[in-house]
Amino acid sequence: MGHNSWNLFHIVLLLLLFFVSCSLEAKVVTFDVHAAKELLQSGHLYLDVRTEEEFKKGHVEKALNIPYMIDTPEGRVKSKQFMEQVHSTLCKEDHLVVGCRSGVRSLDATIDLLEAGFKNVCNLGGGYIDWVEQGFVVKRPKDEL
Repeated sequence: MGHNSWNLFHIVLLLLLFFVSCSLEAKVVTFDVHAAKELLQSGHLYLDVRTEEEFKKGHVEKALNIPYMIDTPEGRVKSKQFMEQVHSTLCKEDHLVVGCRSGVRSLDATIDLLEAGFKNVCNLGGGYIDWVEQGFVVKRPKDEL
């Protein structure tokens, strides 16, 4: 392969990867906290993908915590146990609202869940920060009330 066709191959490959990743994000439905609250009131489950430490400081009532990222000495990395824990706890048919602190980790987790065959999954845009800012009910440790 010549130099120009090698570069063209890489450009086409990068564009293909870009479109595939965009199409996955396009499948993700993101709701604001008001719509998410209504979904939870109608029976959706809340999957909180923040770290255990974040979750313990406060969380949406009745939330299930399965961390998407874990803290290591090298920094925060994706949990290798995330999908295993999800599969052992939830069903692919469950209706889920996935949330984190701000909506970034939950977007990644939602993509992974959709790729794994979960069909009724949506992302909480704005995350726990927006939930608290709207004054919605949260569960906090007794000493922080």
